[in-house]
Amino acid sequence: QVQLVESGGGLVQAGDSLRLSCAASGLTFSKYKMGWFRQTPGKEREFVATITTSGMLMYTYYADSVKGRFTISRDNAKNTVYLQMNNLKPEDTSVYLCAAGDFSGSSYYETRKYDYWGQGTQVTVSS
Repeated sequence: QVQLVESGGGLVQAGDSLRLSCAASGLTFSKYKMGWFRQTPGKEREFVATITTSGMLMYTYYADSVKGRFTISRDNAKNTVYLQMNNLKPEDTSVYLCAAGDFSGSSYYETRKYDYWGQGTQVTVSS
């Protein structure tokens, strides 16, 4: 049974930092693209970042809204993906979910490409 469990969310002030973690189990972690998405009530789930692996190389992709502020990373030995979020803004307030997908191509921003999802962790940024 595949499980993705997020942690690290919380209430912070604008300009602060948070690091989210997502621990995966029940899958061959290193073969999956790992992504972070966020969802706010009444809005569609929004792509945040994805990290892939190809042998020793890792590739990262970011939404324009977080580029330069957020950093995605993964530790395949620990089956964990991270999202370091710096200079947080009130508009970053959302539930952050991690996702795992075993797909080829570059459609990493499409939610339908991901096979497994975590339950999410709330991030609230006050102004």
